[in-house]
Amino acid sequence: MDLIAFGTMYLEIVFGDVPALPAPGEEVFADEFAISCGGAVTAASAASRMDATAGLSTLLGDDLGSRVVEEYCHRAGVDLSASQRVTGPAAGITVVVNYAGDRAFISYLPPRAQTESREHERWLEVLRRERPTWCYLHAHRGMAGLIREARDLGVRVAVDVGLNEIASDPAAVLACARLADVFLPNAEELLRLTGAASLAAAIDTAASWGSPVVVKLGANGAMVAGQPGMAGPTEVTEGVRQVRVRDRTGAGDAFAGALIGALCRGASITEAVAVGNAAGSDAVSRLGAVGEVDVEGLSLAAPALAAAAVLAAAGGGAARSGPDTPDTQHDGPDSWPGGQDPPL
Repeated sequence: MDLIAFGTMYLEIVFGDVPALPAPGEEVFADEFAISCGGAVTAASAASRMDATAGLSTLLGDDLGSRVVEEYCHRAGVDLSASQRVTGPAAGITVVVNYAGDRAFISYLPPRAQTESREHERWLEVLRRERPTWCYLHAHRGMAGLIREARDLGVRVAVDVGLNEIASDPAAVLACARLADVFLPNAEELLRLTGAASLAAAIDTAASWGSPVVVKLGANGAMVAGQPGMAGPTEVTEGVRQVRVRDRTGAGDAFAGALIGALCRGASITEAVAVGNAAGSDAVSRLGAVGEVDVEGLSLAAPALAAAAVLAAAGGGAARSGPDTPDTQHDGPDSWPGGQDPPL
């Protein structure tokens, strides 16, 4: 197998652009709506679209979100044999509202799913059994040991990160970044991690870590640094397309999956980044991390979606990027790698 993506999956209830979030007692209407899925599935499906053999290692329950992900993966050619089946709900639920040129989220993770990013022994067993060429995961506390063991097995590791992981344990994130075969932060994440006063200084620092670093710059493409043989940081804007930006959710994961898929086909790092730019442009042009999915024929769809709407209205969900929850989907405002700048 070319790639296994590790992490949590989400059922997404996505609303298109609205002028503002509603105040208590108010109601706003969106012109667009979609049901989608995201999380670790986003990178795996992006790699599959590049003709890479891609798998997803997550928890699959008996809930609607798990069924939506399974159906989507079947259609997208993503192998689920590395996933573990559990009883009860396993998928998170996210309500996504696009406004002010960005997104806001209300998310809920079932208790069982909250442990997924800490199940390193299961993940390591998957790597030992499957021996993929690449794996994709997010940096956080305790992950460095897994990355070392993966590389000892001959598995190359692509590491992404979120701002909450950096705030929670920057030393742990830095340890993961130094061990990665390629590190994939966006501009704000790299600035926070390095503490540098400028992006140029942050990239120079990252270039000294010993691994290639690809810094996602949104509509400006990406910067590559630390690659052996490169004289210095290289800007890559190829692949960026001018599109109508509808939703940035999952653009960073789509970028990563496409980049890895291109590397598996023998592309150079800069060629792979151009492919990632194109995937990011495509991602922001659709609603939802993987675009709209068809839930027709899935039982209990209506009750589950009604429950998600109640959750959103009540504000009862946990924030997606809490200190102990995996952030495998929501990237910062500079991380979507394509499309025209949104109106302010």
